[in-house]
Amino acid sequence: MSDHESTSRPGSPDEEGRSSEDRRLLHQRLAVRELLDTEVSYLHMLQLCASNIRGRLQQLPQGDLDVLFSNMDEIIQVSSRFLHGLQETASKEEEQVYLIGKLFLEFQEEFERVYKVYCASYDQALLLLETYRKEPELQQKIQSTIEAVVPQAGPSGLSFLLVIPLQRITRYPLLLQKILENTLPDASAYLVLQRAASALQDVNANINEYKMRKEVASKYTRVEPLSLRERLARINTHTLSKKTTRLSQLLKQEAGLVPRTEDKEFDDLEERFQWVSLCVTELKSNVAAYLDNLEAFLRFRPHECNLDIPGGPVEQYSSLSRDLQCQAFLEFQRLEGLVWRPLCSLAKALVGPQNLIKKRLDKLLDFERVEEKLLEVGNVTYEEEAARHTYQALNSLLVAELPQFNQLVMQWLGQILRTFVALQKDLSEQVLQRAEGSVAQLPHHHLSEPAFRKLVEDTLGQTGSQLRAFRETFEKVLPPPTAQPLLPGSERQVQALLSRYGPGKLYQVTSNISGSGTLDLTLPRGQIVALLQNKDTKGNSSRWLVDTGGHRGYVPAGKLQLYQVVPSEKELRGQAGPREGSQHLTPEPTPAPVCSVPAVTQVVAVYPFVARSSHEVSLQAGQPVTVLEAQDKKGNPEWSLVEVNGQRGYVPSSFLARAPSPAPWGWTLPS
Repeated sequence: MSDHESTSRPGSPDEEGRSSEDRRLLHQRLAVRELLDTEVSYLHMLQLCASNIRGRLQQLPQGDLDVLFSNMDEIIQVSSRFLHGLQETASKEEEQVYLIGKLFLEFQEEFERVYKVYCASYDQALLLLETYRKEPELQQKIQSTIEAVVPQAGPSGLSFLLVIPLQRITRYPLLLQKILENTLPDASAYLVLQRAASALQDVNANINEYKMRKEVASKYTRVEPLSLRERLARINTHTLSKKTTRLSQLLKQEAGLVPRTEDKEFDDLEERFQWVSLCVTELKSNVAAYLDNLEAFLRFRPHECNLDIPGGPVEQYSSLSRDLQCQAFLEFQRLEGLVWRPLCSLAKALVGPQNLIKKRLDKLLDFERVEEKLLEVGNVTYEEEAARHTYQALNSLLVAELPQFNQLVMQWLGQILRTFVALQKDLSEQVLQRAEGSVAQLPHHHLSEPAFRKLVEDTLGQTGSQLRAFRETFEKVLPPPTAQPLLPGSERQVQALLSRYGPGKLYQVTSNISGSGTLDLTLPRGQIVALLQNKDTKGNSSRWLVDTGGHRGYVPAGKLQLYQVVPSEKELRGQAGPREGSQHLTPEPTPAPVCSVPAVTQVVAVYPFVARSSHEVSLQAGQPVTVLEAQDKKGNPEWSLVEVNGQRGYVPSSFLARAPSPAPWGWTLPS
């Protein structure tokens, strides 16, 4: 039998080898075709979501759309370039598999970058879909939109579409593994495909790790506005035990009993973050003060005041002021929208990382305690292992993202400062441009800037001196402050204080006093007190010790004025000896009560009075009263017949006082 016959016989080893190789090659081509076809279908579905479906869901808030579709536009851009690269490999059939492996390695970092963002926000998108299901009408509109664009979505609706990117990134390693299984180990493409499959598995592992870190971060960055009662309600034995353990660990570190974990990389990042935060806080405080001063400045509108000075520099200045208020300063108010609001948003963005850094310190103490136990015992509980993972996740997230965050904050801060400077420059240019014509007409426009500054300083100093002289003259001719009337029924108390301390020690309360301390008095306006000491025990002269006739305590010195005793009308007329208690005490310059009022006299009611019978008439304090008779029918001067608002009746004479005639007073400008 010839060699040719032996090799051509059916079932020979060579023929079986060729058949196996052909089958392997066929399966490889099918796997490559599956990769290409599914990538085309996947990209088409993404484009439907990003354009057609998102465009038809405009009834949803923009914030909801951003959560639902996340960074799908970025995924589309990356997938479009990836598909283009896959399609180009089809023209090189012999080395197509090798080129596919290289292409996956090239896109490894981009896949991880875009898909980890989408996967991290996917759970939030699902929570949003759950809220839509609670609104049947809105859910029906969303479902109708999905079915019109993608009928195969079925009842799953939007959730069917949103999960597609997650399914795709997890399927890449499987597709590569399928191609790898049908590639000979000695082929040049085998090692490249093996590296690509391992790289895509690492991408998925990194995405899961990033997602877990984000979940931990979102848990600790949430700031709940809790009341004190709600905070106390959350305290239990578990939280107390954790806080006690952390405090014990911290005290041991401070005492040097246990070593402190050093992390130079994180410490440097935290120091820079704190420096950036301080810059934002200081700038926000300065801009707030600037806006307050600007608002106060804009409230000054000299052009709206009628100075009654026609022509000349005053009119020119008013015209310039009107122009600046209505044009230049009005445009400068853009500062709030272009500087203040972005600065407030930047300050809010710092809260999350600040909370994470604080929480990292707590978790670091837990981590160090667990590590000590692990070295001593060799094993830890499930809860302690979870605490270790939480710290590692927080630390890894901060170390990975704080550099980018610090850089973005500095860029944001720089842009805000550049905007502020640009607005200031625009304002100065507009003011100079608008003032150029007006300044040329002013009498001092020919002066140099130093000479003009000297002129302004001299003028302001001279004007200030004139104003001070005017104020002093004005204060000298001001009428004396009006004292308060005595409280009804207080004459006996005043007599007791007068006989005990003398007239030079009596003071009257000018406004109501509400005592805040244990030794402070609460007194009504008009109360008469006697001064015991013009300072308190600490030597404070603004608090005086007084006696009310029944209680002693401290009152503000600024709410007291000297009370002077005015003799009764009989004493003024020089009548014979006063009878006991005939002196009537009133604060100066309150007019003396009407004890003997001439007939048909215009007076005012000092105190309110309520009529008790048809023979009497009611009064209100300060009400004008016409006295018809200064006594009753029996000749008793304690009651007067009066007319009030057309009604006649008797009122107590002590409730009336003559209307004071205004003393001439005034002031003149200083010469």
